[in-house]
Amino acid sequence: MIPWADADEVGELAAVAEECGWDGVFVWEPVWGVDAWISLALAAVRTSKIRLGTMLTPPSRRRPAELAGQVATVDRLSNGRVTLSVGLGAVDTGMDAFGEECGKRERAELMDECLDVVCGLWQGQPFEYSGKHYTVQPTEFPTIGHTVQSPRVPIWCVGALGHERSMRRALRWDGLIPQVIDDGTARQATLEELSAITDQLPGDGYDVIVEGAWAEHSPAAWAGAGATWWLETQWDAVGQARPGLAILDRLRDGPPNL
Repeated sequence: MIPWADADEVGELAAVAEECGWDGVFVWEPVWGVDAWISLALAAVRTSKIRLGTMLTPPSRRRPAELAGQVATVDRLSNGRVTLSVGLGAVDTGMDAFGEECGKRERAELMDECLDVVCGLWQGQPFEYSGKHYTVQPTEFPTIGHTVQSPRVPIWCVGALGHERSMRRALRWDGLIPQVIDDGTARQATLEELSAITDQLPGDGYDVIVEGAWAEHSPAAWAGAGATWWLETQWDAVGQARPGLAILDRLRDGPPNL
């Protein structure tokens, strides 16, 4: 997980990650700042094996057709190595400052409809959709919209443990990013909390994604609790004078052994 880098640097870091044996590189998608999908496009042309994706994309503030086109473009560039991670997003990352929708219910509605449209557009024309927030009519305008991955790009979704609607949404897609809501604030589920719901998850092929720093957590223990992806994350690098260098050093150390 690269928390802070410009697009060209993401491309360079992705190349190092692949060389050093990592399985994937993920970037965050800010309200305003470095464009996540341009960064991933650069990573796509600098690599040939690792997966590439966001961590994460809040669909509530994206135009569905634009998001569908960006993801499909990087999927084609990478020859089918893209994963789209989604959630409501953190309001304190600038949503309010830029006039984005901040209500949880509204963001959930927008996310559901946006993903319906995105997946529909990936299937090609004719496509139409009529929802509360979005309406799409079939078009004959020529476009390149297909994805390499079939039936579509994998989608990982935040699921709030103990919240039926949130979990039902996450289980509809291809992976769970497990979170717990404490006093209105979201945090990652603990080992014990994840272990308690393992038997409720789909079988083979369904991913469970957790993140953290190897020095503080045991990826092997998380795997035992049902996690399929460990995202090594150095959020503290953001406050350093040269965050990219700190991330580069960690990449060169290689992934943790299970």
